[in-house]
Amino acid sequence: MATAMTIQNIKKKPLPAGLPREWYESHNRRLKAMRLAISLLDSGTYDARRATNRKIRTMAVRTGIHRPSNVTCRMVRAFIQAA
Repeated sequence: MATAMTIQNIKKKPLPAGLPREWYESHNRRLKAMRLAISLLDSGTYDARRATNRKIRTMAVRTGIHRPSNVTCRMVRAFIQAA
């Protein structure tokens, strides 16, 4: 009989200090877009053309992520297209 695997949380490291504000904003935007793209792929949206801004923003509400901007929505579609 197989034993249950325990998944250990990855220890988060702080972001490097001293970088321009734009770097932090783009880093967080990429993380948000990746989380949304994964959620959309898990829900069955495999085509970037079907991932409208409305669908992406609805998924954000469902998953508890703040409303994404138009730029973030474009990033989500780019991630889905690359997948």
